[in-house]
Amino acid sequence: MPTNNKSNKLIAEKSPYLLQHAHNPVDWFPWGEEAFEKAKQENKPIFLSIGYSTCHWCHVMAHESFEDEEVAKILNEKYISIKVDREERPDIDSIYMKVCQMMTGHGGWPLTIFMTPEKIPFYAGTYFPKKSRYGLPGIIEALTQLYDKFTKDPEHIAEVTESVTSALNRTETQKSEKRLTKDTIDQAYKQLVKSSDFSYGGFGDAPKFPMPQNLLFLIRHYHFTGERAALKIVENTLQSMAHGGIFDQIGFGFTRYSTDKEWLVPHFEKMLYDNALLLMVYTECFQVTGDPFYQRVSEQIIRFIEREMTHKDGAFYSAIDADSEGVEGKYYVWDYDEVVHVLGEELGQLYASVYDITPAGNFEEKNIPNLIGRVLDKEARRHDLSRADLDERLEHARKRLLEAREKRVYPHVDDKILTGWNGLMIAALAKAGKVFDNPQYTEMAKSAIVFIEEHLFQEGRLMARYREGETKNKAFIDDYAFLLWGYLELYEATFSPEYLQTAKHLANEMIRLFGDEQNGGFYFSGTDGEKLIARDKEIYDGAIPSGNSVAAVMLTRLGFLTGETAYLDEVDEMYYTFYEEIEQIAAASPFFLQSLQLTENPTKEVVVLGAEDDQERKELLSQLQQDYLPGVAILAGESAEMLVAVAPFTSEYKQIEGQTTIYVCENFACQQPTTDTSQALQMIKG
Repeated sequence: MPTNNKSNKLIAEKSPYLLQHAHNPVDWFPWGEEAFEKAKQENKPIFLSIGYSTCHWCHVMAHESFEDEEVAKILNEKYISIKVDREERPDIDSIYMKVCQMMTGHGGWPLTIFMTPEKIPFYAGTYFPKKSRYGLPGIIEALTQLYDKFTKDPEHIAEVTESVTSALNRTETQKSEKRLTKDTIDQAYKQLVKSSDFSYGGFGDAPKFPMPQNLLFLIRHYHFTGERAALKIVENTLQSMAHGGIFDQIGFGFTRYSTDKEWLVPHFEKMLYDNALLLMVYTECFQVTGDPFYQRVSEQIIRFIEREMTHKDGAFYSAIDADSEGVEGKYYVWDYDEVVHVLGEELGQLYASVYDITPAGNFEEKNIPNLIGRVLDKEARRHDLSRADLDERLEHARKRLLEAREKRVYPHVDDKILTGWNGLMIAALAKAGKVFDNPQYTEMAKSAIVFIEEHLFQEGRLMARYREGETKNKAFIDDYAFLLWGYLELYEATFSPEYLQTAKHLANEMIRLFGDEQNGGFYFSGTDGEKLIARDKEIYDGAIPSGNSVAAVMLTRLGFLTGETAYLDEVDEMYYTFYEEIEQIAAASPFFLQSLQLTENPTKEVVVLGAEDDQERKELLSQLQQDYLPGVAILAGESAEMLVAVAPFTSEYKQIEGQTTIYVCENFACQQPTTDTSQALQMIKG
């Protein structure tokens, strides 16, 4: 958002968000000692602004205030101003968001913090207009009054900061004497059912978020209990979202959330993590139901990611903005006349009729293509077409509209590579490659993992962000846990022991760097990370599952795969660590509860020994990969010698008469090995 020729200190940064503010008249500093030292020397409060490059309200506040000379003059005279990209420094964002929620009862971005040179907040908020309106205080008023308070009433500031510090200390998780049990799973299920929208799918009222971690939990709940309502909630949600405007019907991929309960009007921003997690859910729903609808949506997500969010060397970009030419959604919406002009009268009217395109529009006099309330079989009959003919015509129309749309001004892409979010997409692609038997998807996951191995490790330490040749910031718990997920899914898609070996190393490092030996669980930052005003430990799932949630599930899976019970012990300790928080509202940590679903239900460990080119082995593994078997851990190798380094318990396993041999164990108690693959399948799935 350049506003003048003179740049500030953000000009040397690589973050797209910080660079958007590098030509503001505000004398921004990046987070660092230089800013804090200057604040101490000049005895000035700090104005901390946290956001991200594809955040619509961040753009609004930037345009109204940070590009404004009047606001800049106050900030430059009275404050030291610091900009933080929340996606690059989620540790900073997490701490100050917690403070904002404690002070105001809500949070969001842009996150605005007024704090002392010692980094302790004394006031917090989110979006401020330039001048007071709609019941919101204006930034000019806030800046002036809070500066006066800081300089003229230091006793009050000291009281507030003391209170904040004390409140943060109280939020530190203490281990309970009580342990989470299977009852917690049932509590979460009942809470999710209660909050479900059985008319339109999803949870709660508008605005509506996809909440993929809820759906992943519910699919498993259906698998382990047979509760059909759990699957019904998932299917209703997935079908409603895929038919709505939250799904880009022309270019594919999901946007951030819907502003209405029917999923029609999206917040048009597209995030890598949403699409990764939703790809995972649609793929698993296909596994459970066999309905090709879920495969089609999964493959459409992948096509979008490949076309618009993939770096030339294989990793994945972070986000695509909602705005283009300063208008939210402009790239994505259509006039009725424009659709007819691009497609011609006959095809244009057919497309408009099916996809709710009208002269009056369905969103601010424009149109968001959608299939809400449409049944394509009925649409085919209504237009006197076969279903195959209708599908063919609509696909032809879609391609022509996409071609026309690509001539518009494209939204800003945040092209930084984040380790954690890439880990999520690697996991989802590996799972899709396995389930749909499509090596191309697995190759996409492999290319991204190679990129991370080459660019995002420094002297063995995983790092958080890469952009334009620069690797920056020590990775956080999310990065380790999400990447661990990627390695485990790649192992299950390929059965290459190298992926499992790397997963073990990553897990061991995660425990060493982030583990709390005294109280269990994992801190957000590593022991070698920057010391902030508090050391955060998060269990509640937000837009993405918490690092602790994913760590618990992946350590459980790793324990079952390798037979190394130390990983399971780490997770069991977490059932005490987070007991109090999860008991308060179990449905707020649905991803974490997947670990409980695994440890509290019977699980099976399967070892398959046989030549890679043996047809029986191939068919067996292919069947196991395509089936939905969350409680089954599968190891495969040509011999026990190939597996013993990653799974020491296999050392005594032998092939029978040179044939593919299958060992099936339940909770580490093994049955007699067999060479009969149909018998093995019965033992595994029975």
